[in-house]
Amino acid sequence: MSLCHKNDIAAILNASHPEPYSFLGLRRDEQSGFLTLRTFQPNAKAVSLVSKATGKTVNRLKAIDDSGLFAIKSRRKKTFDYVLKITSDTEVKFVEDPYAFPLILGDLDVSLLAIGQHKKSYEVLGSHAKTLSGVDGYSFAVWAPNASHVALVGDFNDWDGRTHPMRLRHDCGVWEIFIPDLKSTANYKYELKDKQGKLLPLKADPYASQSQYRPETSSVTVKPSTFKWADDDWMNSRGERHTRDKPVSIYEVHLGSWKRKNSYDYLNYRELAHELVAYVKKMNFTHLELMPVNEFPFDGSWGYQPVGLFAPSSRFACGADTVVDDFKYFVDLCHQAEIGVLVDWVPGHFPEDRHGLAQFDGSYLYEHEDRQKGFHPDWNTLIYNFGRTEVANFLRASALHWLDRFHVDGIRVDAVASMLYLDYSREEGEWTPNEQGGNENLEAVAFIQQFNEELYQDYPGTFSVAEESTSWPGVSKSTDSGGLGFGYKWNMGWMNDSLEYISRDPIHRKYHQNDMSFSLVYAFDENFILPLSHDEVVHGKGSLLGKMPGDTWQKFANLRAYYGFMWTHPGKKLLFMGCEFAQSKEWNFDESLDWHELEQLDHLGVQTLVTELNHIYQSTPALYEKDCESDGFEWIDHSNAGQSIYSFIRYGKNRQKPCVVICNFTPQVYTDYKLGVPMAGAYKEIFNSDSMRFGGTGQLNSGNLLIEKYNTNNREHSLYITVPPLATIIFELVN
Repeated sequence: MSLCHKNDIAAILNASHPEPYSFLGLRRDEQSGFLTLRTFQPNAKAVSLVSKATGKTVNRLKAIDDSGLFAIKSRRKKTFDYVLKITSDTEVKFVEDPYAFPLILGDLDVSLLAIGQHKKSYEVLGSHAKTLSGVDGYSFAVWAPNASHVALVGDFNDWDGRTHPMRLRHDCGVWEIFIPDLKSTANYKYELKDKQGKLLPLKADPYASQSQYRPETSSVTVKPSTFKWADDDWMNSRGERHTRDKPVSIYEVHLGSWKRKNSYDYLNYRELAHELVAYVKKMNFTHLELMPVNEFPFDGSWGYQPVGLFAPSSRFACGADTVVDDFKYFVDLCHQAEIGVLVDWVPGHFPEDRHGLAQFDGSYLYEHEDRQKGFHPDWNTLIYNFGRTEVANFLRASALHWLDRFHVDGIRVDAVASMLYLDYSREEGEWTPNEQGGNENLEAVAFIQQFNEELYQDYPGTFSVAEESTSWPGVSKSTDSGGLGFGYKWNMGWMNDSLEYISRDPIHRKYHQNDMSFSLVYAFDENFILPLSHDEVVHGKGSLLGKMPGDTWQKFANLRAYYGFMWTHPGKKLLFMGCEFAQSKEWNFDESLDWHELEQLDHLGVQTLVTELNHIYQSTPALYEKDCESDGFEWIDHSNAGQSIYSFIRYGKNRQKPCVVICNFTPQVYTDYKLGVPMAGAYKEIFNSDSMRFGGTGQLNSGNLLIEKYNTNNREHSLYITVPPLATIIFELVN
C-alpha cells in the first residue's frame, strides 16, 4: 500500500484537502493497524520521527515529492508522543506536530455556537494562548461554514496555505487548529476557499484581540493577560452611579485627536490614562465616552467602520503585544479616579475591506443577502444579517466582551435608527415591507432587545445608550413592556432645536421662542441624554463657538448661556471634547485640539464655566434626581418671547430644595426683573454665566435674596433680580 494516495497529495499541495486531520499527523492504517506519519514541511531537506520518551529517532521520513511532503509507515501499532526533527539548509530543529493534538472546541462550545447562543464566544473563537497535552501554543478557530478549505497563514509559515490546513467542526461550521510553540506577536490571517474551491482574499480574524497597525491588516497573537485590576471599589458601587436619579455628565473623546505628542504621534493608552483621566477629573465630568476604540482600517471613519470588533485599536498600543493590558490599564485608572467609561459600538454596518467580513467564506455570511437589507446607501457599507443567529451572537459578544474583559461601564450604540427601519435612507421601491406590512426591521428589533437583556442581566451595574434620531416609542423602556431596553437615549430633538435657536441673531429669537421650550413636551417620554457630540462640529458645521451670532464677546456669552441652559434642562449631559473650552475651529480628526487657545481668557472662562457647571450639577440634587420624571420640572414662564427669556423650576426628591433657573438670550440687561418663585424663603444665586470668572460682565445677584409677596407668573412670591445679558442664572432656595 502506498504511503500517500495521489489525490491526497494533490489536495495537500493545492491547499484543498477536505479532511487534513485524517491525512496529516500520526494515523493508524485501518487495514494493517500500523501507524503512518505524514507531514508537509516545504523548507525541509530531511524529516525524522523522534520519540519524546527516549529522544531517539524512530524513523526517517521519505520525501514523497520535491514540494515538502514527507511520510513514513512505522512498524508500530501503538500511538506514542513524538516530535519532528526538521533539517533544512540553515538549521536543525525539533518541532511539535500540529496534527498530533486533540479537538480544541468542547462539545458544549460546539452546541452553543451552532445555535448562536454562546455568550462568551470570544473565549473560544479567535486566537488564544493555550496548553494542550502539556505543550504551550496558540489555538485558532474561525467560523466559515460555507468554505471548502481554510488554512492558517502567517509570518511563522511564510504565509503558505499548504502548511497549516484547519479542521472543520461540521456541527457548528468552525475551523480550528492548534499551533504548538507559537509565540505572541505572530502576524496571521486565514486563507479560505469558497464552495467551488475559488481562493478568496486573505481574511483577518473576526475575533482577534489585536491587529497590526494600519496600513497593515493582519491579526496578531497576544500573550495572556497578566493585568491586576485595582478597581474593586468602583466595580462594587458603579451600579449606583449612573441610574436615572444620579448625575451623569459625559465627556466624549476621540483618542486620536484629543492631544498628540506632535503632529503625528498618538498618545498611547497608558499616557492617556494619566493625562486624559486627570483632565476629566479636573473638569468634574462623571463619565468618559470613547468614540470607537475597536480596530478600524481608515482613520477618516473615526472608528465607525470597524473591522476588528474585539480588538482595542493598535494605534494606541504601548508594545507589540500589549494592547489588551494597555487598554485595561486605561480603564482601571479611570475607575480609580471615579470616572465611568463608555465605548461606542457599531453593530449597524461594516466596511467592504477585502480583509474584513465581506463575503467572508465566499457567501453572504455576515451581511444580508438581500441588498435592500444588506447594503447601506449613506455610507457604502454592508449591513449585518441580524436574523442569523450566529451573526447576532457575534455582534452581542462583540459588545459585551468590553464589559467582561475590560470592565467598561456602558455601551453607546451608534446609528440605531438605521437598524430599526427598512426604509432608512431608501426611496419608494428600494425597500420591502416586513411580514406585517410595516417598515420596521423586526429582526434588528429582536437583536437589540436581546442585546439589552443580556447586558443588564449578565453585567449588572452597566448601562446602554442609544443614538436614535426618530420618535420610535419606548427606546429606553424595558423589553418586558415592549421597549427596546436601552438605559438612555440621546435627545436629538433637543439638540437640533436648541442649536437652531442659539445660532440665530438675538433680534430674531423672539419669533422662535418655541424652539427652546418644545423639548419639554416630550422630555420625560424617554430617559434622555442631552448630546452636543462630535457630529455637531464636523462636515462644515463649524465649531459650537462658530455657530454663535454676534461679535466675539457675544459669541462667548451666547455659548456660556447655552451651556447653562443645557446643564439645567432635564436630562443627563454629553459634551464633545474641545467644546468645553470653546475651540474656535471645527474638529479635525487628524490633529490635536487647539489647547493653545486656553492662553486666551475667553476660552479659559468657558472651560472654567463647564467645570463649575459640572460641580453644581453633581452637588445640587434638584438638577439631577428627577432628570427623567415630569414632577421634577415646572415652567415659570416659557412665553416671554419679547425678551427671549425662559424661566423654570427644577425639583429633586426633596421638593423643599428647588432651583430656579432664568435664561436671557438677548444682549439686553434687565434690572429689577420680577420672577415668580415656587415658595417663600431666601434664595441664593449659585451660578451666573455672566460672572467675570467666566469672561462675563460680572452683573451678579449677591447674597441671600428675600422674596416679596407679589404675584408674578401666577405665583404668590417673587424675586427682584438683575438679569445679565446673554446669561443663565441658577438660584437655590436656601431656607
